[in-house]
Amino acid sequence: MSLHALNQRVKTDLSYLGLDRCSNWVHETLHPDGHVYDAVIVGAGQCGLGIAFGLIRKRMTNILVIDENPQGCEGPWITYARMMTLRTPKQLTPIDYGIPSLTFRSWWEAQFGEDSWNAMDKIARRDWMDYLCWYRQILNLPVINQVKLTRIDPAKAGIHRLHLTGAGAPSATLLARKVILATGIQGGGQWYVPAIIRDKLPKHLYAHTSESIDFNALKGKKIAILGGGSSAFDNANYALTEGAAEAHVFVRRKQLPRVNPIRQMEPSGLIEHYHTLPDAEKYAVMAHFFNLNQPPTNDTFNRAAARPGFTLHLGSPWLDVQPLGEGVRVLTAKGSFLFDFLIISTGLRTDPALRPELSTLEPYILRWGDRYKAPEAIASPVLDAHPYLSPGFAYLGRDTKGEALLHGLYAFNYSGMISCGLSASALSGMKYSLPLITAAVADELFADTREAYLEDYFNYDTPEFFGKWPKKTEA
Repeated sequence: MSLHALNQRVKTDLSYLGLDRCSNWVHETLHPDGHVYDAVIVGAGQCGLGIAFGLIRKRMTNILVIDENPQGCEGPWITYARMMTLRTPKQLTPIDYGIPSLTFRSWWEAQFGEDSWNAMDKIARRDWMDYLCWYRQILNLPVINQVKLTRIDPAKAGIHRLHLTGAGAPSATLLARKVILATGIQGGGQWYVPAIIRDKLPKHLYAHTSESIDFNALKGKKIAILGGGSSAFDNANYALTEGAAEAHVFVRRKQLPRVNPIRQMEPSGLIEHYHTLPDAEKYAVMAHFFNLNQPPTNDTFNRAAARPGFTLHLGSPWLDVQPLGEGVRVLTAKGSFLFDFLIISTGLRTDPALRPELSTLEPYILRWGDRYKAPEAIASPVLDAHPYLSPGFAYLGRDTKGEALLHGLYAFNYSGMISCGLSASALSGMKYSLPLITAAVADELFADTREAYLEDYFNYDTPEFFGKWPKKTEA
């Protein structure tokens, strides 16, 4: 099958499901300041695109997706992600909604054949980005690029005002009844750099793995990487591939983790049904998850470890850093080392207070620490800072005023981990979570003005049957 033939198959499948002639059921909302979208999705990566198609499947067409990046650069795949492949099994089907022609496998086999698919171990990250671009195009999703959300003004009469910047922004503000933050792994907070680095070193001596890094300038240099996850080894491998002389990975643990809890969660039903757990069990599951941490993938580790110039330092937390000439001295529990540049792979911190777009709303957002007091043995301020979301990913308020201001706002990003599990934060969970959030948005839109829908129903009197009896007979 060719890609052209697959495109035709997708269109046929959508027509069989009636998705080629969707009629929007949501009543139009009028506002003196202009058009009101039923939903604006912030972020056009895999989550944002999946939500957009999910809402269209629910016959919602007055929607818009915005993304701050240029077209084709959404998400991490060709920007700061430096792994060679995705870390998840290739068989996952996260954003196809059960339509076989929309799967990555169908897209791949249409171009390269079944044998190529069978020979594939994991999906290359650039191939995944190409697939997402095709998914957006074949579904004709309403996306505008180079539009950055800077602030959400609280809802008034059920409408949020979104303040925008960027070359692609159609206006300074947009109006929306529902706003879905599909803003990825960093969308619930910000990337984390330890204070001993942030406060003691000039910025030209270090970078977080989430940043753009000029690896060409690091040729022949000696680099230190802080962190023991896959990203640390990805960056070590990438730096050595680009010509760095040495790459040293420093890990505070004495041994790298070996068990990946996601591999148990995927087939067990825990991801799919996590949202049904009571709070105590949700908290315990995620405390265990964060405590275990995830090991680097075997291929990522082996690629880095095989490189000349690679060194792994276990049981070596950084105790201090000092600028020294054009380099940095790093003091560890096992001695001090001199490096030309540092790469920080210490993940992120989740807290709505760290998000500029939520600056006026953040004080009203309910956190896990507000709702649940965990047993001392597993209590964690990191978990407690996460927002306490509904099973449909909606923000909840700390009080009645907060509930009103936050009504219609959804967090489909990493901040939903404790409330909703591996859903918006991992490909493994999106198959189950996308239907949940799209149903929640559609249900809330209906419920907000249900009186109007019920009035339409009770007043409906359009005749459908025109038969007559007794039948006229000829004289």
